[in-house]
Amino acid sequence: VLEMGGLVEAQVAQAIYALVNFSNETAAQVLQAETRVNQMEVEIDADLSTIIARRQPTARDLRLLIAISKTIGNLERVGDEAARIARTVQRLINTGVSSRLRLPVSDLAYESELAIAQLRKALDAFARLDVAKAIEVLKQDDQIDQEFEGLMRKLITFMMEDPRTISSSIDLIFVAKAIERVGDHAKNLAEVIIYIVKGTDVRHNSVAAVESMVQ
Repeated sequence: VLEMGGLVEAQVAQAIYALVNFSNETAAQVLQAETRVNQMEVEIDADLSTIIARRQPTARDLRLLIAISKTIGNLERVGDEAARIARTVQRLINTGVSSRLRLPVSDLAYESELAIAQLRKALDAFARLDVAKAIEVLKQDDQIDQEFEGLMRKLITFMMEDPRTISSSIDLIFVAKAIERVGDHAKNLAEVIIYIVKGTDVRHNSVAAVESMVQ
C-alpha cells in the first residue's frame, strides 16, 4: 500500500511538473504509471480477499483490511487525477497554448504543493498509524479549498479580460479541481487511519467533533 502511495504521489508531482514546464514527455510518463497503479490496486484487492477467506479475521484485524481496501481505492483515484492533469497538459501542448497565452500556472503549482504535502503526511500517518498526524491532515484541508477558490476567481478574471484564454482557462479549472480532489483523498486517508486505530467512523464530522470523538 505504501509503495502504491509513493507511486501516486510521484505521479501528481510529475503531472504538475509537466504542466509548469509544458513537458509532453513527463506527461506521457504519468500516463504510463497509471497502468502500474491500477495493477497494484487489483493485486492488493486479491490479497485482501484471500486473507479474509482463509483467516476469517475479526475486530481490529478486520478493520485494518477494510481500511486498506478503502485506502487503495482513494490512492487509485489520486492516480486518476494525475492522469487527468497529464492529458490536459498534452492537449494544451497540442494546441500551442504555451507559446501564445499567459496563464496562472504558478498558482496551480502552489495548490499542488499543498495537496502533495497533505498526501505525503497522510501516507506517513498510515505507515505509523498516527492519529495525531491524521488529525493534522483534516485541519489543513481548508487551505487547499481556499487556494482553489482563489484560483477560480483569477481564472474568471483572465477569461473576462481576454476571451482567447477561455478554452485554456477551462482546462486549468479542471486541473485545479483535480488537485483539490487529491487533497480530498488525502483527507479520506486520514479518516481511514482514525478508523483503524480507534474503530470510530469519523466521516462527515467537523475537525472539532473528530477530536472529541477520538479522545
